[in-house]
Amino acid sequence: MEGSAIRGLPGGELVEKGLRDLELGVESIESLLVSIAAARLARIGLVVADPFTDAEHRLYLRLAESDGDSAHSRYNALVRRLVSFERAAECVGQRTKAASDASWRNSARPPTATEGSI
Repeated sequence: MEGSAIRGLPGGELVEKGLRDLELGVESIESLLVSIAAARLARIGLVVADPFTDAEHRLYLRLAESDGDSAHSRYNALVRRLVSFERAAECVGQRTKAASDASWRNSARPPTATEGSI
C-alpha cells in the first residue's frame, strides 16, 4: 500500500506518521499507535519496522502526561481511528484482490462460441 493510498483512508495520516517515526526510532503518539496494530497492519501489507513493546501502556502514559484527565478519552478516540483505518485498508485490499482475481479469471477463460476457437 502506497503513501497516497494510506493518506486517503480514515486515520491514514496517523498511520503514515507512525510508520515514518518507527523507521526513525522515534517514540511518538503515532508510532505507539502503529505499534499497537503492528500484526494487523502487516497482514494488510504494511511494513512495520521494529514496533515498540508494551505500546498500549506507553501510549496511555504519554497521553496522561499531556492530556491529564482526558487521556482515557483521547486514547479511545485514537484507537477508534486506528480501527477505522484497519477496516478501510482491509476493504481496499479485498476489492483490489477481487478485481485482480476477476481479471485473471477473464484472461484465463476459454473462448466463447462467438469468439471462435483456434
